[in-house]
Amino acid sequence: MTYNFDEIIDRRNTGAIKLERRIAMYGSEDVLPLWVADMDFRTPDFIFEAIRERCEHPILGYSMPPKEFYPSLIKWINDHHQWDVKRSWIGFLPGIVPGLAFAVQSMTEEGDEIIVQPPVYYPFFHVVNNNKRVLINNPLKTVNGKFEMDFDDLESKITSKTKLLILCNPHNPGGRVWDKETLERLADICTRHHILVVSDEIHADMVLEGYHHTPFATVSESAAQLSLTFMAPSKTFNMPGLISSSYIIPNEILRNRFVDYLEASELTGGNIFAYAATVAAYEKGEEWRKQMLDYVQGNIDFIVDFLNEHIPQIKPMIPEASFLIWLNCKELGMETDELFEFFAKKAGLGLNKGTTFGMGGEYHLRLNVACSREILKQAMEQLLVAVVDLFI
Repeated sequence: MTYNFDEIIDRRNTGAIKLERRIAMYGSEDVLPLWVADMDFRTPDFIFEAIRERCEHPILGYSMPPKEFYPSLIKWINDHHQWDVKRSWIGFLPGIVPGLAFAVQSMTEEGDEIIVQPPVYYPFFHVVNNNKRVLINNPLKTVNGKFEMDFDDLESKITSKTKLLILCNPHNPGGRVWDKETLERLADICTRHHILVVSDEIHADMVLEGYHHTPFATVSESAAQLSLTFMAPSKTFNMPGLISSSYIIPNEILRNRFVDYLEASELTGGNIFAYAATVAAYEKGEEWRKQMLDYVQGNIDFIVDFLNEHIPQIKPMIPEASFLIWLNCKELGMETDELFEFFAKKAGLGLNKGTTFGMGGEYHLRLNVACSREILKQAMEQLLVAVVDLFI
């Protein structure tokens, strides 16, 4: 079937974070909210059908994952990422960000050093700082309009207290799909220095045309043995409210340590709707995923072409995965806080402030394009009027 991604859906009175926090974030409800990384596309019907089918039974009791849960996950990963995941390696995880915190808590001690690569998804900082670990920044470099890892800087900052690195693969907010060579080099460094890698791969299934996702654990046997990989269908199928994720840990010692922590904290179980939706996504979702990514690519192309033609002062980093665009606004001549206010107050657009993502986020904003193209056209027209007024 053909899916309609042009549909505009009213999300008011649903508790949507992107709407409920507008006043706190921007001081007004009169902004187009293009910040939270979920999609305004209708969650696919097969997800709702699976939930409705489960609701036909009159008891919502304590439940195990359905028998199809892990086989569907294993097949999806093999089909899409050519990774032969063993059943013993995987388990349910109540969210990627909680998983990051669980990894920090179970694999390191207070005072240990943990490396992140900013600018990057801001909860990476929170799970380090809030758990009294020492944050070490290994900033990414921008080369020919794309992020690259700075391996010289990385090696210079490793000490005997450095225990873990949190990897964003693919990268958020830059949309970079890390190639195998980059991941191999990272794995070599971490192997030599006995550093574990926690790889957040929530955007793995949202790689755009012409690119291919490489799971970190697949680049070498040493990478497999030092890594914890977290995946989820939530971004891809627009169901983050169901909180359904998975861990994949090939190393038995690391896996037992992680699972022992989850079990001691009573964190191993999910809810019956998350289970049902995940199976539906992995068994019935491929055609929807392809059409959604085609539409997202069209939205990205629209934004890039519009900015290049009408607002060349704003330089978009063209994403290789997902629906987020990292905007370099330095040529507008404002500091980051002023930029954020300008977009909100003058253009009526609610975006993410770049400095939220750490070092390298200065003069940047993050734009979510997973919405109707009509909304994006409105957003760009509002921005153009504001920028023209700025330079008059």
